[in-house]
Amino acid sequence: MTAQTVTGAVLAGAGVLVCVAASIGAVVPRDVLDRLHFLAPVTSVGVPLVGLGVAVDTGWHLSTAEILVIVAVVAVTGPVPASATGRAAAEERGLIRAESPE
Repeated sequence: MTAQTVTGAVLAGAGVLVCVAASIGAVVPRDVLDRLHFLAPVTSVGVPLVGLGVAVDTGWHLSTAEILVIVAVVAVTGPVPASATGRAAAEERGLIRAESPE
């Protein structure tokens, strides 16, 4: 077993652990707004760690570049659905007013 394989496995394992912990944590709160907070670690920490672990383990090839692009897209766009869902839930509960397009 090479150091590259061990490093990749540790990074991917840490990412999976973050995702599993966030998934378990999302089950506990009953409020949708509280559950949305558990999406942040998955998109900002878990997915990049798994992607980096796979990239390190497989070596630097064209497929590695594809993996890293996918990780970057998920990390950048991941907060958007959570923000939209949170805003819709808050508007539905009357916590904020819906903005009308002018």
